[in-house]
Amino acid sequence: MNNLRHHSQRRTVRRELFLIAVFIAVVIPVFGRAMTLTASETAIAQTVNIDREVADLEPDIQRTLVEGKIPSAAIALIAGDRVIWTGAYGYANLWARTPATPSTVYLIGSTFKAMSTVALLQQMEQGKFKLDDRVNDYLTDFKIQNEDPQHPVTFRHLLTHTSGLPADFGPFPVWGDTSPPPLDMAYTLIGYLVQKFSGVPYKQYIQEHVFTPLEMTSTAFEPRPDMDERLSVPYIVDEKMGGQVPTVRLRASVWPAGLVYGTVLNQANWLIANLNGGVFKGKPLIREQTFEQMLTRQYDQFKGPIEGLWGNETAGFGLTWWVQVRDGDHYFAHSGSVPGYTAFLLGNRDRKLGFAILTNGNRAHPHLIKLADRAIDLLKSYTMAENTRH
Repeated sequence: MNNLRHHSQRRTVRRELFLIAVFIAVVIPVFGRAMTLTASETAIAQTVNIDREVADLEPDIQRTLVEGKIPSAAIALIAGDRVIWTGAYGYANLWARTPATPSTVYLIGSTFKAMSTVALLQQMEQGKFKLDDRVNDYLTDFKIQNEDPQHPVTFRHLLTHTSGLPADFGPFPVWGDTSPPPLDMAYTLIGYLVQKFSGVPYKQYIQEHVFTPLEMTSTAFEPRPDMDERLSVPYIVDEKMGGQVPTVRLRASVWPAGLVYGTVLNQANWLIANLNGGVFKGKPLIREQTFEQMLTRQYDQFKGPIEGLWGNETAGFGLTWWVQVRDGDHYFAHSGSVPGYTAFLLGNRDRKLGFAILTNGNRAHPHLIKLADRAIDLLKSYTMAENTRH
């Protein structure tokens, strides 16, 4: 009888914690603020009516957290080359009731893949290879096995998920005793090639040539102590109870595919660079022509919605980024998902508007994509309204 009582109490506590998180998400934003803008900012950023945008968007944010069963989310809105608003909702830790903030650390998942791509394209710009070169010609320690001699695996294939190589990232517990081999061979190769071409260890190269130039000071392959104390807990849905329960923290051997920790503020810096031709604070990560390749659909025969999640009939893979044309505007996007975390990035190239979200909810892609579209559509409408008024 005591065991049954204790089991019932645990279930009640879990349900209460989930309901508290829902209450917080629906009733109040834990943290939300407009960023201070200066006279030197872009015209687009200056003409967004951010107060109206947030007032209209917050009900959708609250609905997203409830319907997606997401304990917390950190969000950033970008216009031009500035972050114009950040907000955070819910609990980063349900048990401790730790409010999320824009500085809360989450796993960013596959939203990191395009950063690996930039690192490799930097090597291309130095003449180390061409996009349609055969990858095997550059591999000395091992070779891609059983490829079709008439259709060899090229660098373009690696960067568009068309290489035919295995794509599972092979997760294992952070505190486990085993470390399985990497299974996402395409992005493992990208990391290997960055290191081979540059002569610098992959993680060090990313830090020096991507994170540091973009001032991504709270993004890392392994959380520093100051990041660890801001780290959100990963949650999944208990299928029997319907509430949130913490899940095992995972790591993998496939660093280039997205086992990276970061904040939504850092994700916003990454979006700013991509909204501005690969340039952040006047400094280019890659050349404009190379950047255009990243955001151009590479294979017309594979056009259409990506992974059944995002995009219309115009959608397809650029070089890692997902791209599409919607309502006459050019968009790029990418999601990220690791058990207990879901992330999404969306950018409108023509209007230089962006949306970034990190969460500790599980497989919440459809909800985040819907919210991102709503956020950008509101930014467009309020930008146009302000421009018309002036």
